[in-house]
Amino acid sequence: MITLSSDFGSPYPAAMKGVIFRRTDARIVDVAHDLPRQDVRAAGFWLRFVLPEFPPVVHCAVIDPGVGTERDAIVIRVGGHALVGPDNGSLVPPARALADEDSADRGSGGASSEADCRDAGFEVFVYRPESPASSTFHGRDVFAPLAAEVHETGISTIEEIDGVEPAESFVDLRFPEPEPIDGPKTADWTAETADGIAGEVLVVDGFGNAITNVPGTAAEGRDRAVVNGMSVPIVDTFADVDPGSCLLTVGSHGYLECDVREGRGDEAFDLGPGDRVEIVFPPTDDGSGDGLEELRNG
Repeated sequence: MITLSSDFGSPYPAAMKGVIFRRTDARIVDVAHDLPRQDVRAAGFWLRFVLPEFPPVVHCAVIDPGVGTERDAIVIRVGGHALVGPDNGSLVPPARALADEDSADRGSGGASSEADCRDAGFEVFVYRPESPASSTFHGRDVFAPLAAEVHETGISTIEEIDGVEPAESFVDLRFPEPEPIDGPKTADWTAETADGIAGEVLVVDGFGNAITNVPGTAAEGRDRAVVNGMSVPIVDTFADVDPGSCLLTVGSHGYLECDVREGRGDEAFDLGPGDRVEIVFPPTDDGSGDGLEELRNG
C-alpha cells in the first residue's frame, strides 16, 4: 500500500498515481489532497494525526513550497513505515508519532530548523535522482517514482535503492508549547495545573474548528473558560450546547479546540493559524452545579 497526501487539489495527484501504477501494482490510498496550500506546519500536524492509524506502509506526502530549489528529497524509515517527501519538516511530526515519541515534537518556537539524524529516533535517508526533474512538479518526477521504488524494493532495504544514502541532518519541525499568560515559564509549570494559559492556534480544520496547542488535559475537572475574553463552556460534545453557541472542547487529536456548534469557531473567536489564544480557567463552582448550565448558550 502507498498513501498519498498533498496540497495539489486536482488533477495533479492523478499524474502521481499514473507514475506509481507504471512501476508497481500497489494499492493507493488518498489521505488528502486539500491540505492547506504550501503550509508545511499544517501538513505536519495533519500527517501526525492520520498516518499512525495505518499499518506499516509507504507514505508519500508532498507539500513542497521549496520545489525546484536545492532542498533534498528524503525517506524516513520508522516503525515499519516509510515516509517519502521533501526535506522541509513536514514528515517529522508523523515520524515522531510513529516512533511513539510524539511528546518530543512539542518544543519552543514552532519553526523549522536543522536537526542531527543521530538524535532523531528514526532513520533518515536522502535521495538524489539521476534523471532530471521538472522545476515545479517533483511530486510526479521525484516522489511518486521513489515511493513506488521503496514499495517494490522493501522498506527494510531502502539502502539498496540507487541514489539513496543515509542523511547526516534533516529539517526539523517542532510545534510551540503553551506558556503562562503572565511571567516566565518555571520548571514546575504545567498546563494541567495552570489557571491561565497562553497558547497558539496550530490549524483550522474544514469545519472552522480552531485547534490550539493546549493539551486537552488542561481542561480536566473544569466546566468553563474565558478564551480571549469570551466566557464559554467546556463540554464533551457539541450537543451539550445549543446550535450557534461557542464552546471549548477536546478534539480527537487531544488538543483544546475553540468551536461553535453548527458554525465556525475561527470566525466566532476571530482566530486563525498562528494566532495567540489566552485561556483562563475561573475558579470552579462551589458545588451548585449551575456553572455549565449558565454558559450553555455561550
